[in-house]
Amino acid sequence: METITLTLPEKTISDAQQAATALQRPLEDVLSDMLAAVLPKVADAPEEMQAELSAMTWLDTETLWATARSEMTVENQTSLQQLTEQQDERPLTAKEQEKLEKLRDEYGRITLLKARAYALLSLRGGAPLLEKITPSQ
Repeated sequence: METITLTLPEKTISDAQQAATALQRPLEDVLSDMLAAVLPKVADAPEEMQAELSAMTWLDTETLWATARSEMTVENQTSLQQLTEQQDERPLTAKEQEKLEKLRDEYGRITLLKARAYALLSLRGGAPLLEKITPSQ
């Protein structure tokens, strides 16, 4: 373990001290745990997405909400569903299989980005997440 010196805003120290008191733990442990929770852990993500997922840690809340609410286009959702159903009925052509794989990759990418956005939003606290989610989303 290494020791470093940080200059933090008084509000951050005050919030961390309140948490430490409530948890009956040393301030240093609370701050260390908070940093560990917030720092990006992306080693299990696809290599081509690791930098993007890591960079999300420093996005503003509005951008994170936009990412959390993002979806595949209706056209791509329809194509994904149709190709998935067709593959159960008959073998897909090479072109159809390629398109299906691209759509699955897009779906997986969006899902990872949304999950990361929601995780970061939950760590930032503030208004409860469920209050920000409207029924249409």
